[in-house]
Amino acid sequence: MSTEMEKKEEKEVKKGGGELLFCGTTAWDTIGRRKGLPDNNLVSPTRLRPLVGVDIRFVASGCASCHCVALDVDGRCYTWGRNDKGQLGHGDQIQRDRPTIVSALASYKIVKAASGRAHTVVVTEDGLSLAFGWNKHGQLGSGSAKNEIEFYPVRCVVTEVTNVACGADFTVWLTSVEGASILTAGLPQYGQLGHGTDNEYNTKDSSVRLAYEAQPRPKAIAAFANETIVKVACGSNHTVAVDSNGYVYTWGFGGYGRLGHREQKDEFSPRRLDVFTKHNLVPPHAVVSAGSVNSSVTAGGGQLYMWGKIKNTGDDWMYPKPLMDLRSSSIPKKVDALEGMHVMRQN
Repeated sequence: MSTEMEKKEEKEVKKGGGELLFCGTTAWDTIGRRKGLPDNNLVSPTRLRPLVGVDIRFVASGCASCHCVALDVDGRCYTWGRNDKGQLGHGDQIQRDRPTIVSALASYKIVKAASGRAHTVVVTEDGLSLAFGWNKHGQLGSGSAKNEIEFYPVRCVVTEVTNVACGADFTVWLTSVEGASILTAGLPQYGQLGHGTDNEYNTKDSSVRLAYEAQPRPKAIAAFANETIVKVACGSNHTVAVDSNGYVYTWGFGGYGRLGHREQKDEFSPRRLDVFTKHNLVPPHAVVSAGSVNSSVTAGGGQLYMWGKIKNTGDDWMYPKPLMDLRSSSIPKKVDALEGMHVMRQN
């Protein structure tokens, strides 16, 4: 009986939504560009007038982004914030301080979304993926980086998509395709694409200036050819993933210990975390998150583990540690609306 009730509750949660409350800075044009605190901060959770009465199902705001995405229960996509690279998908570069429906997506039912530094990627109910915004490094996954900015949604070269996550300048897709459950595209500079290389090269034979070859076509990570990835989260330049067996992997930029391998070395290919093995596997309903300088995941019993730079002062956590302040708590399963948000954001 209890199992049937739990399934019924989960079904209702997936179907329903809730009210969106927002807090923090709204000075979209100054975030990360000017020192000091912006004047226009919402210091407490606030209802956004355009979304009052709208049932919101999902929210995305990446650790490096200065714009937000919200999806309602009917599959409409709302964006607001900085728009200098067309990351809001409205066909222009006009900043919007109010959540605005992306009319170019009106014919789709959007169920998942993610936002990078200046790009946005969404997933439809039918498993398609579309993206808009900055595409200099091929992070839109359209197969081409010819257009540096895409002001309207373009199709990503992926199929059967189940979820998406964005780093600053790269994108990760999860699919139901056998042998290709996780694909990446975009900037490979720190190895965050997971393909064993950063694609570094000299711009000229006589120059010491380095550049990184863009990867505009989503490519399956070969290391996971025999595994199925079920959860993924992206920091600015690193990735955290969980497979169907409950194992956790990280790769990309290793500074501050955000990869959890007891060292600060960059990892160009997925590397398994030894903490989450044997009797401490990550369950299917786990919460996985990545901030710009840290990572976190809930393991057995709902215990939250974190690693990387946790506070502005003190030592960094070089490997996953349970957050003792929550040792007697169990992080709730029903976090659909929070999956696109990050535990900690460092500007």
